[in-house]
Amino acid sequence: MDFIPEPLERYITAHSEDEPKILQQLSRETFQKILQPRMLSGHYQGRVLSMLSKLVNPKTILEIGTYTGYSALCLAEGLQKDGILHTIDVNEELIDFQRKYFEKSDYGNQIQQHLGNALEIIPKLDTAFDLVFIDADKENYANYFHLVIDKLKSGGIILSDNVLWSGKVLEPIKKDDVSTEALIAYNTLLKEDTRVETLMLPIRDGLTINRKI
Repeated sequence: MDFIPEPLERYITAHSEDEPKILQQLSRETFQKILQPRMLSGHYQGRVLSMLSKLVNPKTILEIGTYTGYSALCLAEGLQKDGILHTIDVNEELIDFQRKYFEKSDYGNQIQQHLGNALEIIPKLDTAFDLVFIDADKENYANYFHLVIDKLKSGGIILSDNVLWSGKVLEPIKKDDVSTEALIAYNTLLKEDTRVETLMLPIRDGLTINRKI
């Protein structure tokens, strides 16, 4: 679903920061070689993630859902000089692809990859985070939130992707549509949880910003 007309979207992108060349290359290769390339954050959302990370200037970032590494590299642009980004994914076949681009970037030694179930990995990370990006299996969004909220520093930020789910959050839930049902519940959780301030943005497929109080 397009939330704004395509010509206006092109204008917005054209008048925002250019996409770095390494991300252009990563995007091109993802579309050539990897299944479901639409999962890529892409130019405009990538610049949004980069800007938000630069405003936070985090020492520690947690990303849940690496895919081919595009969003990780965008978020890494805001890291402090000695900062670390932990990124988690279940797809072993993408590890080498991710690492290739991480090493091509300026942030290779600052990005730590974790392979496996995020629900099992997150509790083992003995780290307090400044910034968290949730972009993995939608039915576990609420579980991820509950796992990370106590690891998030006061004033820290949680970013959640795909919260509008192509507009399905406004439609009657179809039978066995677990993802839509989970996202609707998650959006309600974020609105009602008194530990965070919440702002939902109609960027791409919906992006929610939470600030821990």
